[in-house]
Amino acid sequence: MANVDGEWDTVTKTPMGDQRSTLTVISDGDTFTGSQAGPMGSLVVEDGKVDGNKLSWTMNMTIPFPMKLEVSAIIDGDSLIGEVKAGAFGVSPMSGSRKA
Repeated sequence: MANVDGEWDTVTKTPMGDQRSTLTVISDGDTFTGSQAGPMGSLVVEDGKVDGNKLSWTMNMTIPFPMKLEVSAIIDGDSLIGEVKAGAFGVSPMSGSRKA
């Protein structure tokens, strides 16, 4: 099983510009908990799933408006590549690296 745990510096390229945040992953078998925190606040990871080096989860955003985010990512060593589905705003690419 891949080591997915840790803190990740991420950038999501959204229609509102680059959104930087810190993703925290704490795995437990095939599930994980954590959060994604940035300048607009912190979101709790919900329904976090681990499948080898693949992660998927949802988050319920409230600011600047309510929206459910669906996120998936692949961990490759100290790199993360994924995407965020944000309702009518479509899919935004996300990338990141593990914090030292």
